[in-house]
Amino acid sequence: MKLNELAPSQGTNKNRKRRGRGTATGQGKTGGRGMNGQNSRSGGGVRPGFEGGQLPLFRRIPKRGFKNRNRIDWTTVNIEVLNAFENGTVVTPELLIESGIVKKFSYGLKVLGDGSLNKEITVKAHKFTQSAIEKIEAAGGKAEVI
Repeated sequence: MKLNELAPSQGTNKNRKRRGRGTATGQGKTGGRGMNGQNSRSGGGVRPGFEGGQLPLFRRIPKRGFKNRNRIDWTTVNIEVLNAFENGTVVTPELLIESGIVKKFSYGLKVLGDGSLNKEITVKAHKFTQSAIEKIEAAGGKAEVI
């Protein structure tokens, strides 16, 4: 078989319907839109969610609270989790993803001071709480802001 011998199988390629090209075509005159009404006009039809003038579902359902569009979601890690690493390890966000401690980052990594740290490690993150810095340095490690 050669490239010039390739052809689509029988019945797979259908011609598109050519609408509004005369009464003999089968889709002439009104072009399958019917005689009158909103959908027969050009630009006719309704927007998504329109329910014919009835109060739409998205307006009937109660709204609660406030959603801040500019909210920053930090990926947080507690100090206690970092005991999984060996002494002298440089813990970076990439290392946390590789080890499976963190699944993904939305904005940045923030280290929280919950628990205790027994290993002497260097932690590189975007933010630290004050208690996290104190516990890392008390264990003999370093807290570096990226």
